[in-house]
Amino acid sequence: MAKQVTGVYGDALFELAVEDDKVDTLYEEVNLMRTILSENPDFVAMMTHPQIPQEEKLSTVETIFKGRVSDEIIGLMRMIVEKGHFSDMDHVFTYFTDRVKEYKNIGVAYVSTPVALSDSEKEKVKKRLLETTDYESFEMDYDVDESLIGGMVIRIGDRVVDSSIRTKLYNLKRELSRA
Repeated sequence: MAKQVTGVYGDALFELAVEDDKVDTLYEEVNLMRTILSENPDFVAMMTHPQIPQEEKLSTVETIFKGRVSDEIIGLMRMIVEKGHFSDMDHVFTYFTDRVKEYKNIGVAYVSTPVALSDSEKEKVKKRLLETTDYESFEMDYDVDESLIGGMVIRIGDRVVDSSIRTKLYNLKRELSRA
């Protein structure tokens, strides 16, 4: 059920954003809301608590967010509270941001290396990805995984490019064991 809820509300917000030419504005607000939700687990616990009346939850949304975020975000949150799906709020926001990235042709790349890359090395990786993909820009997420020994692993969506020494050694070992 959660996946269905996520898509229905996420698509509705996305379509509204496109229709009203507010994609960038709502994208920024949704990212702000994701941060607020992740940094305030007590707020989420209150909003999902079954013994707190719905009217109190709706009033809380209005009190906290009115004048701070757009009416579209407040309306979405109210609707989700009314339907009893606040526990899916972060998933709805994630779905929406993914739709916006797809719409704006922004790729998200996860790059793992055995040592931290310098800024110039990061820029080269990003430049190479822009040259070899159809994305117009990238959000880059770098992480260090010492078990790779050398090389790097790049994941974009469901595609993985693995040029790590660890994988090359593993494949060589597999080949040798077949011989």
